[in-house]
Amino acid sequence: MSEQNENWEKNTLREIALAGLKEQQRARRWGIFFKLLGFGYVLIFIIMLSASNISEPASITQKHTAIVKLSGGILPGEPAAADNIIEGLQDAFNNKNVEGVILEINSPGGTPVQAAMIYDEINRLRKLHKETPIYTVITDICASGGYYVAAATEQIFANKSSLVGSIGVRLSSFGFTGTMEKLGIERRQITAGENKAMLDPFSPRNNKAEEHMKSLLGSTHQHFINDVKTGRGERLKNDPNLFSGLIWNGEQSLELGLIDDLGSSDYVAREVIGQKKIVDYTYQPDFFEQFAQRVSTSIVNLIRTEQFQTFLQ
Repeated sequence: MSEQNENWEKNTLREIALAGLKEQQRARRWGIFFKLLGFGYVLIFIIMLSASNISEPASITQKHTAIVKLSGGILPGEPAAADNIIEGLQDAFNNKNVEGVILEINSPGGTPVQAAMIYDEINRLRKLHKETPIYTVITDICASGGYYVAAATEQIFANKSSLVGSIGVRLSSFGFTGTMEKLGIERRQITAGENKAMLDPFSPRNNKAEEHMKSLLGSTHQHFINDVKTGRGERLKNDPNLFSGLIWNGEQSLELGLIDDLGSSDYVAREVIGQKKIVDYTYQPDFFEQFAQRVSTSIVNLIRTEQFQTFLQ
């Protein structure tokens, strides 16, 4: 019995020691975590102090050229969404020290509504600030909705190899009826309204629906054509392919009247506007919101790591 008691005591002491060691390891990791968290708060405070000394575009007192960059798809929720581009343009036009605005476009297009919103806002700002010119500079591509926006500016510049045009509207879909038949799949769909599912890719083609959609796209295309003609005026050449959806390079676009000259943003700022100093007015998400999201993500990851390590023990 004494030997059993002795073994029992040893095992008990060993378990207590191991439990204490594990608890110390947990405490150490949590201590490191809270130290990192405290360091993060200090870092945020330092960055906030530093940010207060950073010059915002509105605080620049000398004359300069403003630039707003429209990059990517002109789509809701994207960096080039209408609200973001409009905010940047408004900030630029409202600064009395801005001698001219460059809208630098590198976009394959977007939705007709988003492009039209920017187009209309440019026209409004031009009427309110007649003394401040706005020019488009195309980098790699300015197609479809991108060109819709560009047409609202006073002049358009591009590189000789830039891709310009694609003045058209499209609606894409697929048809899977043949595949479904081969696989023995039966389509079961219930609707209220005979045309509610007219673009369903799993249903046979509907000639009536297709004619309706062609009419819809044709009307939207005409809006596009009318606004481009209003913006470009007599500079456009009378070419039957101009509004066919074709795309051209910068040199060809110059011949067609789609652009006014070849040149970069630096060239336009220096030679056209006359102010080589360029200040970026492109909308940027709030820095502290981004930083807070990153910190919260890091905390969640640390907690998950701690839980994982505890589980492994």
